[in-house]
Amino acid sequence: MTTFIIRRLLQLIPVLLGVTILVFSLMHLTPGNPAVIMAGESAPQATVEAIEQRLGLNDPLHVQYFNFLGNALQLDFGTSIRDNIPVFSHIQPRFLITLELTIYSMIFAIVLGLLAGIVSAVRQYTFSDVAIMVVALFGLSMPNFWLGLMLIQWFSINLGWLSPTGWGDPDQLVLPVIALGTAGAAIIARMTRSSMLDVISQDYIRTARAKGVKERVVIFRHALKNAMIPVVTVIGLQFGYFLAGSVLTESVFAINGLGRLIIDAILQRDFPIVQGAVLVVAVSFVVVNLVVDISYRFLNKRVDLN
Repeated sequence: MTTFIIRRLLQLIPVLLGVTILVFSLMHLTPGNPAVIMAGESAPQATVEAIEQRLGLNDPLHVQYFNFLGNALQLDFGTSIRDNIPVFSHIQPRFLITLELTIYSMIFAIVLGLLAGIVSAVRQYTFSDVAIMVVALFGLSMPNFWLGLMLIQWFSINLGWLSPTGWGDPDQLVLPVIALGTAGAAIIARMTRSSMLDVISQDYIRTARAKGVKERVVIFRHALKNAMIPVVTVIGLQFGYFLAGSVLTESVFAINGLGRLIIDAILQRDFPIVQGAVLVVAVSFVVVNLVVDISYRFLNKRVDLN
């Protein structure tokens, strides 16, 4: 296990380097001069040149990249063009909010998706199976921003039950979590159903039933555990998608998370914040995939990690 983890960590190095190169390149290919934005359109050329010199924008691109990489390793993403505050000070509190939203949405998606998938697999071809899969198809097809707007219309404006905006109070958590987690729950339900059907048809499940083992024990102890590997893969991917997909959800519900920070920074052409925030999301995605790979061994001892 230790050898596998070390090998996977070493394999992450080129991936993360590729991410930093991509983020750095995209920002430099975007039209606009950060020095002009900081100084103002009417600033004299001498002022603009002084800012370019201070930011190192006159250096060759490879020098700028290695400076960016070295600073990023120390969690130094530069300072915001808009207010000259360190980028990390902007990202840290916003990332914690987005992470909280993602975790709550993931819990909602896992619980709902697993239960729906198990029921659908156990009652294959019944009305319950068809109904769950139809609802899952609708959940998968609905964009989270549209679902969010509909939830606000129904439960906030029409019924007045829940708060339509903000984050922190219990009544502010429900709608964003449902909006962000519904599509993930649908994907998990479909994968759970498919994986459970494959496992339920195995000989050892029929043997357990023939021995008189309770159906609840057969489903949850024997079948579900062995059906979880593909489901865990989907869960790991969905966690990354939730981090990235929170941009629209946070905009709809006016949540001051990382996604909304990225949108605001793009509109204000605040390149350092965009670079830092995108890099944090990308690294989080890679780390989650590493955790998923490691979890395979705990779910099934027969999985070869070598």
